[in-house]
Amino acid sequence: MGGLSIWHWLIVLLVIVLIFGTKKLRNIGSDLGGAVKGFKEGMRSEDETAKQIKEDGQTIEGEVKDKKTTNI
Repeated sequence: MGGLSIWHWLIVLLVIVLIFGTKKLRNIGSDLGGAVKGFKEGMRSEDETAKQIKEDGQTIEGEVKDKKTTNI
């Protein structure tokens, strides 16, 4: 049985281009690239805020107005 050779992949690529066309494939590629770029920027901003909080050592201050304990 074996794996697929380069000729099989070229035929599959040709069929995909014939079905979708080059313009649609180009649009799909740019949309996918934009999505990946946005995801990376989102992950980077989360890392920076977590790092900033860790470096700043922020403390949340407050007071307890009513302390109720329940025994389960």
